[in-house]
Amino acid sequence: MSESIARSDNTRHLDTLDRSKVPAADQTLAILTHLAAQRGPVPAATIAAALGIPRSTVYHLLAVMQERGFVVHLPEERRYGLGIAAFELSSGFSRQQPLARLGRPLVAALVDRLGESGHLAVLHGRDVLYLVEERAPRRPSLVTDVGVRLPAHLTATGRAMLAVLPPAQLRALYPDAAAFAGRAALDGAEHVWSYGRLKRVLAVVREQGWAGEDGEVTGGLASVGSVVLDHVGWPAAAIAVTYPDAAPETEVARYVSAVQEAATTLARRIGTPR
Repeated sequence: MSESIARSDNTRHLDTLDRSKVPAADQTLAILTHLAAQRGPVPAATIAAALGIPRSTVYHLLAVMQERGFVVHLPEERRYGLGIAAFELSSGFSRQQPLARLGRPLVAALVDRLGESGHLAVLHGRDVLYLVEERAPRRPSLVTDVGVRLPAHLTATGRAMLAVLPPAQLRALYPDAAAFAGRAALDGAEHVWSYGRLKRVLAVVREQGWAGEDGEVTGGLASVGSVVLDHVGWPAAAIAVTYPDAAPETEVARYVSAVQEAATTLARRIGTPR
């Protein structure tokens, strides 16, 4: 398992690539990345100023990308936005399931190393959606499985991802008490949730650098999770392990370190700068 991971990580030679040898490619990707991060179409001059690229170069690259369908030009507004070809790239990303493909060996290695069950999940609204589930031998059965959705605020993976969302985005997900309705702990114990309580929980996650839950999904079991950030700092996914809640602190610290390491590795594999 470790040898295959090492081979995959050989792609890190790209970190040392001399971008001056492929300036047009680098600038084109920089423009697309910049457009993807905006709330709407922007003027070419704004793109040039933000990226430090000569305005004439920006216009030439935008013209080519417009011809290929990667950007659209709004002549009345004198602005540029992402085109349908860029959307098709996003759809291709979803179809190919790279997060699951890249994350599965990491989660499997994590389970082999710790002897506890591991998961990879993504944020889907106020839920987490599990993409990878690896069971450890002779461990209790879990409610999590591939394709299962659980309330994000109750899970370690969900809390790890929610903690890095901008405040406005978090508030939009949980506008009022109704957002928590029917989302009590899954072991049957009722817990009263509010936006204020969620903020306090997530503040702890940000302070310690990892998320945890203890018996809030399944009684007698606890989990620790770490977020996988994409290239713009958005939560692409989260990795977690689940273990008996009686585990000693030294073991929990080992689980946290291993989960953080796996999350960092997956972030690097999906192209997040170190």
